[in-house]
Amino acid sequence: MTRELFGTDGIRGVPGSFPLDDLTVYAAGLALGHFATETAPAPSRRILIGMDTRESGPRLARQLAAGLRHAGAEPVSAGVITTPGVAALVRANDFVAGVVISASHNPFRDNGIKLFSHAGMKFPDDVEERLEADILRHRENGSSAASGHDSPLAPQPEWAEQYLSILRSRARAAANLDGLNIVLDCANGAASAIGPALFRSLGARVTAIHAAPDGKNINDGCGSLHPDAMRQRVTAERADLGVAFDGDADRAIFSSASGRLVDGDGVLYLAARALRAADRLCGGKIVGTTMTNLGLERALAREGIGLVRVPVGDRYVLEEMLRGGANLGGEPSGHIIFLDDGPAGDGLGTAIRVAATVSGGKTLDALLAGLLLFPQRIQNVPVNRKRPLDSLPEVTQLVERARQELGEASRIVLRYSGTENVARVMVEAENEALVEHWTGAIAAAIGRNLAKSPD
Repeated sequence: MTRELFGTDGIRGVPGSFPLDDLTVYAAGLALGHFATETAPAPSRRILIGMDTRESGPRLARQLAAGLRHAGAEPVSAGVITTPGVAALVRANDFVAGVVISASHNPFRDNGIKLFSHAGMKFPDDVEERLEADILRHRENGSSAASGHDSPLAPQPEWAEQYLSILRSRARAAANLDGLNIVLDCANGAASAIGPALFRSLGARVTAIHAAPDGKNINDGCGSLHPDAMRQRVTAERADLGVAFDGDADRAIFSSASGRLVDGDGVLYLAARALRAADRLCGGKIVGTTMTNLGLERALAREGIGLVRVPVGDRYVLEEMLRGGANLGGEPSGHIIFLDDGPAGDGLGTAIRVAATVSGGKTLDALLAGLLLFPQRIQNVPVNRKRPLDSLPEVTQLVERARQELGEASRIVLRYSGTENVARVMVEAENEALVEHWTGAIAAAIGRNLAKSPD
């Protein structure tokens, strides 16, 4: 089924325009509310709503809540909270579903609606398809969204406190963070209050940067997509560790004390070795994606640890973990799933685990000595249409020439983003100059074919 609303990470768009116009968001509340009333007995028809710090969040929440109420469900607001926070709270309490209003790492002008089932996982494809059909039907029927403006949804701060308690319980099981000097880049997003509060309560000395959201500065030159400010602050403060979250804090990128940036591949290497040493690595393998660095695969193989690759997207990582019996998986973006903690990637939870490793007296640089990542370049190409990339002769010919020149120890991955109108070109090989050359050449070819007005 070709989807009009749901991508790989919920519904994304520009608030005020389809699919985040008032009518469609209200219809989404109706559809989710009807799903709740059909699948859960009264009074267990509560749906938890959280959001990041974008200025458009409250309006979207009001429209969504109005639709939920009209369908007979009860919306409950956690206010500003991380995406994994909603997932964890839905699992721990009697919620039939959870909603996060966030566009994750995207600029503030964008926003989105992410849905979680009562198990704290994204809904399976068949449920999303049913919800999409219902949303579009309600929209076509002209369901009034006007009532959304008269439906305030007061945040209940006890939910954020409960999420902090969940995180603290994980930390106590990991290690003591007393005296750890840590820099947190909160991306002016959902972690701005929770992140510093968490680590200070665990005994760490926290320097918080980009933790003053104003509704428009989320992800603006900061956070996991722009970690240089965090890295520079780590070396300036002589900190033990730095962490950069994205806007909804389901991702985390790290810096060692020396200023080495550590992405999700580095975290997977640390975590896989630690779990295996504790005899807790299920199946002797982890799950990565097509973007996982070949250097990580080889480093794990030397340790006797397997790597299974899936398409990009945390839902595909989780599906393979559940199918194959793995308890660790993730992506280079810093979205890591520790299934023993829960089925959702949690940037704060990942930060706790990495901080616990450093607080044990070892540096990230020493722990990562056995990981040599291949040079890798990723280039985004804006497109106005998404034709199959393997149907473009110029592109396929260039890819074949590149593979011949780069040799067997290389990878080329071409794909479309599931949340933006861009094609992504990833080239990875031992020769950095050739990686740069072929990434640029292939990206330019895609641009010539697709970055123009449709005929």
